[in-house]
Amino acid sequence: MTSVPGRRSSTFTRLLRHGFTHPAAAERLLDLPEMAPVRTDSVLLDALGATADPDLALRGLVRLVEAQQQDERQGLLDTLISAKPLRDRLLGVLGASEALGDHLARHPHDWQALVTYESSDLHPGVEDFERGLAEATDPVSLRVAYRRCLLSIAARDVCGTTDVAQTAAELADLATATLRAALAIARTAAPEDAAACRLAVIAMGKCGGHELNYVSDVDVIFVGEPASETVDESAAVKAATRLASHLMRICSETTVEGAIWPVDANLRPEGRNGPLVRTLSSHLAYYQRWAKTWEFQALLKARPVAGDPELGAEYVDAVSPLVWQAAERENFVPDVQKMRRRVVDNIPAAHIDRELKLGPGGLRDVEFAVQLLQLVHGRTDPTLRSGSTLEALGALAAGGYVGRVDAAQFDEAYRFLRSMEHRIQLHRLRRTHLVPEGEEDLRRLGRSLGLRADPVAELDKEWRRHGSVVRRLHEKLFYRPLLDAVAQLAPGETRLSTQAARQRLEALGYADPAAALRHLEALSYGVSRKAAIQRTLLPVLLGWFADSADPDAGLLGFRQVSDALGKTPWYLRLLRDEGAAAENLARVLSAGRLAPDLLLRAPEAVALLGDPEGLKPRGRDHLDQEVLAAVGRANGAEAAVASARAVRRRELFRTAAADLIGSYGTEENPAGHDPGTLVDRVGNAVTDLNAATIAGALRAVVRERWGDELPTRFAVIGMGRFGGHELSYGSDADVLFVHEPREGDDEQEAAQAAATVVAEMRRLLQLPSSDPPLLIDADLRPEGRNGPLVRTLASYAAYYRRWSLVWESQALLRAEPMAGDEELGARFIELADPLRYPTGGLGEEEVREIRRLKARMETERLPRGADPTLHTKLGRGGLSDVEWTVQLLQMRHGWSEPGLRTTRTRTALAAARDAGLLSPEDAEVLDDAWVLATRVRNGVMLVRGRAGDTFPSDAKELAAVGRYLGHGQGHVGEMVDEYRRATRRARAVVDRLFYGS
Repeated sequence: MTSVPGRRSSTFTRLLRHGFTHPAAAERLLDLPEMAPVRTDSVLLDALGATADPDLALRGLVRLVEAQQQDERQGLLDTLISAKPLRDRLLGVLGASEALGDHLARHPHDWQALVTYESSDLHPGVEDFERGLAEATDPVSLRVAYRRCLLSIAARDVCGTTDVAQTAAELADLATATLRAALAIARTAAPEDAAACRLAVIAMGKCGGHELNYVSDVDVIFVGEPASETVDESAAVKAATRLASHLMRICSETTVEGAIWPVDANLRPEGRNGPLVRTLSSHLAYYQRWAKTWEFQALLKARPVAGDPELGAEYVDAVSPLVWQAAERENFVPDVQKMRRRVVDNIPAAHIDRELKLGPGGLRDVEFAVQLLQLVHGRTDPTLRSGSTLEALGALAAGGYVGRVDAAQFDEAYRFLRSMEHRIQLHRLRRTHLVPEGEEDLRRLGRSLGLRADPVAELDKEWRRHGSVVRRLHEKLFYRPLLDAVAQLAPGETRLSTQAARQRLEALGYADPAAALRHLEALSYGVSRKAAIQRTLLPVLLGWFADSADPDAGLLGFRQVSDALGKTPWYLRLLRDEGAAAENLARVLSAGRLAPDLLLRAPEAVALLGDPEGLKPRGRDHLDQEVLAAVGRANGAEAAVASARAVRRRELFRTAAADLIGSYGTEENPAGHDPGTLVDRVGNAVTDLNAATIAGALRAVVRERWGDELPTRFAVIGMGRFGGHELSYGSDADVLFVHEPREGDDEQEAAQAAATVVAEMRRLLQLPSSDPPLLIDADLRPEGRNGPLVRTLASYAAYYRRWSLVWESQALLRAEPMAGDEELGARFIELADPLRYPTGGLGEEEVREIRRLKARMETERLPRGADPTLHTKLGRGGLSDVEWTVQLLQMRHGWSEPGLRTTRTRTALAAARDAGLLSPEDAEVLDDAWVLATRVRNGVMLVRGRAGDTFPSDAKELAAVGRYLGHGQGHVGEMVDEYRRATRRARAVVDRLFYGS
């Protein structure tokens, strides 16, 4: 910044020191003749420097002084210099609110309203505001009087005379007085209507809860009744509707004085589609028959504020019992969860990080949690039935439903966030909940909250700190008191009753709260170190369990793992000290059956969840080394293969856990992985793992029977999904077995040895044990099930030369050596290449044969009763459709396009696109469908613990698959629609490319 020479440099420096960010502009304003007292009086300059925005305050003061009559200007400035309370209030408002500065410029005598409230102990109520609005006889004068009253509220607020809760209550009281004044104007304009009906105005939302913002819709419900028995009910309702409509226009319409605030009646029965006014009996009939859970939650804040007081009281008395029965409704939990999701889903992506009210860690999180606790426990405890969030939070703490320390932290966070919201809205009196982005706006906001050293940085730090506290809302408000219901407490300490704890668990989605309480007691009861650590962990874990499709399964699994590892010193320490480990464990235990089953067979694998590298799949070389080492240490083939299968079980758990956590996300690692990447990762990991296990089994069998060397060279060729590196968790391993007698060895003995190896490997890999079996399927061999399990390389060559059918050549597209003699495996691939990539491509007859086989498979192999639009393997647009289309391209063009010579579907699809054999759009459609169908199969296996090719019929299992696919609770229908849409598009491409239609 350049210096200002001469006489002006001293003033310039003073302005900088007092916090002015535009000192040159401020100097020019101070040079105005009427501002001479301000320029020469350090008291006023100090007071300006103490405001949220000294530049804004000075501009507002200049405008206010200029708006006075010539003979009044000196009197205003003299009063400001001599009266500190008034000086602080007026300049405080001018430095915080450009909109109220505009009002004072239009109504220059309204500053005198601030003289009225000189006592810091004086907090006006509805009656005081009614007196302030008493002279208003039309909409314009009501707006002016409203702003004058608002000026006094803002002055007390910015000076700290009132706290945020009292400010919100005063704003609600001013709204009450304004509604009454507007109704009086409407009645005066239509005396016939006023005489025909009784009209009650019921405040809802923040107005009803005595916690209104500076600028907010005022939510109301209107109740009308005939004024006497002689008035027809229909006529009375019509009259009341006209009065209510006029009231809404008075408050909502914008004039030169602006609008007061919109009156919103959309919380009424049937919302905006329902009648504006109903009788009390009509309201009750609706709530008893048709109302949704959120409507009862909204009624929690209902309060009569204007109109007929007796009718208003009758309404509240009539609906209150319904509010406190809402938690007993059958769909209470799903309804509440759906409402919470809808709020977050409707936030524009560009605003979510700045959204103070609705965003994660925002005001709505606190309000939502407090209201849910009220609905759950207020059924039996009338002390909780307050419409005010802070009062209700205090009552929840006093009743033991929320820990006192937790309640204090959330009270502090809520007050800070509400203060931010108030000051943001106060600036221009606009309805917004977005934190501003500009440096100047953030500076003013920070200073208005008392942050002066580095306002912008301090504001961001405090906002993030309080938001972080609120994000742990469920841990703090929902789960910790559950432990107090089952843990030993100090004498006289308040605790949640067993019945209240069950109600809490029901509200959180636990289907068997009694069993859940037993698990909590078993885990946390007592004074041991183990119980103390569990009491620290469980509140967080319960929240993560409740966020899953099956909270009960998650809690049960945690108890089982804890029982198995409870005496292991590192287990609880791992969960306590490694934040990711605990959340990872919770997600894995509550996501389905497969991963918990694998973990419970060897609970020590939980250590993988705390290692930053623990969820990365092991490569083939690493797996071979570990498996072969384990086999080498074992005594006998059976023990050796058992060791290999134990490694496989652990690695399957690692892969499944990584898949689940990558799909669901955690607080530290939010979901966001590309679905194709997740599919490829699972396919490669399971393929490498099965290949290493087969290699270990081969080594074990050979070593026990023949020592170091089998009397024939032997190789295992992967086929199908195994050869394509596309295995799912429940896939069999499709293979071909090939051998070649060693030089000088007897061919018959070699064949017998090879057959023995195959039989023994298959037996040992599926021997009943605690480890999942690895089933080997050799049905793709020549002659299928009728052919020998193992052939020599020469026998394969002879068969393929003389008898091979086109489908067998097609099957060889996925042939890849997986175990055994590498050189023999490579020679088998040399044999297969001319068959699967025939020179010149396929002839037309061969293409027709492939198409006939595919059509017959669709007709004959789809299970009876299966929905062809939802069967992932054989259904329309499913795996088979995409794979056969890609394989036809490989067989027709692989001889000339090297990129197509791959066993992997997605790689071949990308190569076909790059070679111009199909458009990028068609390639994307096929790829999306294939990935989605594969993920559905993986999800079904993870959830059910057994393989399946279609969506589960059980609602809970279906919801769990939905969560795995990234769909929140209540969005199962969207998941199925998305699958049908993706596969329908894929089928259209298949019809065109494969069938030529």
